[in-house]
Amino acid sequence: MTTVPTERAALRDALGLLKDREQIAERLLESSAKHSFDPDKELDWEAPLVEGKYYWPPELLSLYGTPLWRKMGEEQRIDLSRHEAAALGSLGVWFEIILMQLLVRHIYDKSLTSNHVRYALTEIADECRHSMMFARMIQKSGAPAYPVSRVNHNLARVLKTISTTPGSFACTLLGEEILDWMQRLTFPDERVQPLIRGVTRIHVIEEARHVRYAREELRRQMLTAPRWEQELTRISCGEAARVFSLAFVNPAVYDHVGLDRREAVAQVRASGHRREVMQSGAKRLTDFLDDIGVLRGVGRKLWQSSGLLA
Repeated sequence: MTTVPTERAALRDALGLLKDREQIAERLLESSAKHSFDPDKELDWEAPLVEGKYYWPPELLSLYGTPLWRKMGEEQRIDLSRHEAAALGSLGVWFEIILMQLLVRHIYDKSLTSNHVRYALTEIADECRHSMMFARMIQKSGAPAYPVSRVNHNLARVLKTISTTPGSFACTLLGEEILDWMQRLTFPDERVQPLIRGVTRIHVIEEARHVRYAREELRRQMLTAPRWEQELTRISCGEAARVFSLAFVNPAVYDHVGLDRREAVAQVRASGHRREVMQSGAKRLTDFLDDIGVLRGVGRKLWQSSGLLA
């Protein structure tokens, strides 16, 4: 009697055997039922902002440790944090809108009654709430929204159109894991505004599920996709890393806090501290991508040029 190998036995990568896709989704659905939040009800949006508190940990601000930072007074540093938090919130909304579209594409041809699809729809609902939460946070802070550059906006439009399935999940992790690392440092930090801490706490808890879903699916895709698709994924992911690292600092914030934009951008690029922050934020992700074979060839060089990989 011939035994048909199960998916669990057949799929193995450098990290070990892959778990059953439906079982993973079932666990994520159970977690979602227990640990999901309505930001409109969970957070006190009517409470006044606290004078003298930062909107983002100082060490995570782009200019921290630079000559410009040393010249700035405390009030100007806090104002920079307010604008950079708004810029990161704007980046988060932009990214999550892309992610929602990629997830809808992923499930379009899959069984509507599967746990895998049900969880994807649950995640899309999470991301809708997150986008509204970030937008409300920006509005509450009194800072403007900071859209990404027109070039990056249109590059993302191309990415959404041509992205492979593994490429979509690799880019998902790129957007989620670096911000997640920063937010894990933000929500327990008592120097930061209570509202910002509440926003980041909700995001961290719910994003942990999204990261698990994307990691498991990317592992599966990198084992089952044809060779050409794997190689295209390596290149597209590397290009996305380059674009994302540039978009992480919006130069317009410097105009709004009375700094010379050109000088500020130059100091950020020369900052060893900033480079260390970005590489530390990306390390868990780059280690994972390296293990499963994404950081190879041209793609690896693009990641190195992005500054996210040493």
